Amino acid sequence: MNRFDSNQPSQENTARVILLSAVAAIGGFLFGFDSGVINGTVGALQQAFDSDAVGTGFNVASMLLGCAVGAFFAGSLADKFGRKTMLLSTAVAFIVSAWGSGLSSSSAEFVFFRILGGLAVGGASILAPAYISEIAPPKIRGRLASLQQLMIVIGLFVAFFSNYTIAGLAGGASETFWAGFGAWRWMFWVEIIPASIFLIGLLFIPESPRYLVAAGQYTKAESILAKLTNIEKARVLVEEIKVTVFEKRKPRFTDIFISGKFNVHPIVWVGIALAMLQQFTGINVVFYYGAVLWQAAGFTEADALLTNVISGSVNVLFTFVAIALIDKVGRKPLLLVGAMGQAVMLAAMAFIFTTGDLTPEGALNLSARQGIYALIAANMYIAFFAFSWGPVMWVMLGEMFPNRFRGAALAVCGLAQWGSNFLITISFPVLLTSIGLGFSYGIYAAFGIIAFIFVKKFIIETKGKTLEEMSIEHEKLERIRSGG
Repeated sequence: MNRFDSNQPSQENTARVILLSAVAAIGGFLFGFDSGVINGTVGALQQAFDSDAVGTGFNVASMLLGCAVGAFFAGSLADKFGRKTMLLSTAVAFIVSAWGSGLSSSSAEFVFFRILGGLAVGGASILAPAYISEIAPPKIRGRLASLQQLMIVIGLFVAFFSNYTIAGLAGGASETFWAGFGAWRWMFWVEIIPASIFLIGLLFIPESPRYLVAAGQYTKAESILAKLTNIEKARVLVEEIKVTVFEKRKPRFTDIFISGKFNVHPIVWVGIALAMLQQFTGINVVFYYGAVLWQAAGFTEADALLTNVISGSVNVLFTFVAIALIDKVGRKPLLLVGAMGQAVMLAAMAFIFTTGDLTPEGALNLSARQGIYALIAANMYIAFFAFSWGPVMWVMLGEMFPNRFRGAALAVCGLAQWGSNFLITISFPVLLTSIGLGFSYGIYAAFGIIAFIFVKKFIIETKGKTLEEMSIEHEKLERIRSGG
């Protein structure tokens, strides 16, 4: 849409676009909150439901099954029913999931509501950035798209802080809090507040103009675009969207396969590996099991929850670093530095945990100095992730695929990312009880080295290139590979 590219929106229109984007980005906040709230409740859940290591791992990881399904189907459902309608559905799912998770009296009930929350998280991870990209002018689209990632890490921080505060007031996550309910239940119920704000805010935002044109509602689409640009540009944009939607064949899922063959395009495999490696370096073990990790290292519950707050702050701070650097330094350098930095910090944590003393009961007990070193290494690890693999992986996935199968490739990579998240999350309690904290982190450190080698060999820099330029480059590479 060249005419949109070449015209800077007025201050009034820019403010409107920012406001609409901020409402959509609350979905990212809930994504982060829902992912982080489980962190401070793991021990209490194990006690409340009398679950073993495998059961506890599934209680924590169950949400991720819903995430994978939600991310995989969100795009096609949004094409059928509309972006706003599906965002409203995720808001309702967030509310019901938060309420039900806190009310659960058994693992089965809890898993059901967490999977429902996972559907909402997976859907929000696709729908919120899609809505923002479809209403934002290109000149400010990059910064607004970054708002989603920023809101995710803020959501994580708020969940950590909320858990720390509630546990502190109650005297522990397993203790009784307001109205006779356990503190861990209130940790989940807090999410009802931002989820309700999200639901109410969505009622006042317009549908995506692109969806409206696809649905044949041209007048409504033009009216919305006129408020975001002006009436002249709105009319031109509607005509351009018509051409894109109707005169070109719509993308199909089968486009990820090489024409005439049942082989997936190599670039899709690169995207899948990138998505999986983001998880295999163990980042969500820190975010989901932070309290358990630090208690296993000898910290008290209160100190363990406080370290989560510190880690959440580091995550937010270094996400701003990523936003500042990604268009200046480039994607590939950030991924390389991040992978090596994570590997070094994970190896340091593995060494500290392996050399720590054991109590007579066989539990790990770090000295004060070892505890400080471990905490520094963990937060440096989070910092490396926050300015590299956290945001850059999603940026790369949005840029690296050709126009003709970008949507299908993103669906597959999203499924791979959430599936890997599930595997890492459900396996950690088993690793913790079988091979211990040190060797577990040694495995994640090894994946950091693998990630560095993979990026060095297979990732092509996308900074400064248009999506069309990258599509053309991909077509040339495909012809070379096929001997054409």
